[in-house]
Amino acid sequence: MSSKGKWVPEGMISALPTPFYADESINFDAYKKLIDYVIENGMHSVLAGGSTGEYHVMTLDERKSVIQKACEFAAGRAPVIAGTGRYTAKDTIELTEYAAKCGASAGLVLPPYYQTTSRQGIIDFYREIAANAPIGIIAYNYPSATAVTLDPELCLELAQLDGIVCIKDTDDGMHTCETVALTKGIEGFSVVNGFEFLIIPTLAIGAQGTMGITHNVVPKEMVQIYDYMMANDWKAAAEINQKLYKLNKYMEYEPYPGPIKAALEMIGIEAGPVRKPLTQTSEGLKAKIREELVALGYDVK
Repeated sequence: MSSKGKWVPEGMISALPTPFYADESINFDAYKKLIDYVIENGMHSVLAGGSTGEYHVMTLDERKSVIQKACEFAAGRAPVIAGTGRYTAKDTIELTEYAAKCGASAGLVLPPYYQTTSRQGIIDFYREIAANAPIGIIAYNYPSATAVTLDPELCLELAQLDGIVCIKDTDDGMHTCETVALTKGIEGFSVVNGFEFLIIPTLAIGAQGTMGITHNVVPKEMVQIYDYMMANDWKAAAEINQKLYKLNKYMEYEPYPGPIKAALEMIGIEAGPVRKPLTQTSEGLKAKIREELVALGYDVK
């Protein structure tokens, strides 16, 4: 727990995809298998119902079920972060309260997007949520998806709010460097990065963790990178990182989370299709992913 009284994310965090059956209904048996797999291979926490989890093509009841089942399946072995962002603060607080009752440790919340608000509107949005949520709030900077940038100075303002425990920064390296530098030393607050290619530099400059998609497929290797970085063995971390270069690239070579689901199927974890209007992974990319998994020593199907 932090000085703010709420859990603070750190370490390696899997942004979980949501497995579906062929008819696009949720496959909770496969979801449990995935959660068991990443936790048993060392993931420090998991994100349920985020972008990789396809929350944006789910009903509210489905979003709640994904959060509830993730907490049930994690069973206290690792903290669960719940994707609880909705367009209004009131609705976000309601879903975050539900997640807290299920046992989630924090809520991940995007800023208002599409019809965007002002800078002060963003601050007021997060302040209202953080002041009324029973668990910590992670503000999510993801401008390539939202067209809204939480600039480093704005991240600093948010970091100083009671109840804001983290920034997930899925942005370029310069943004992350500035955000880490500005927020360093704030008690009860962390910065985690959302781009696999920035894992090593992000940890090297003092960020506390990473939240990613390849983490679902090769959790053991991701945790090894983190452990080596924490031990200041950058050379060993870089060697593993280099081996994962192509796999990381392929995970977003085509619209995600299709490639992640394809990779999970290859290692024996049912993931199923992505929901329309998202598109399925091409056979050509599947062949490339399979080749990389074999090179990494995985027994692929």
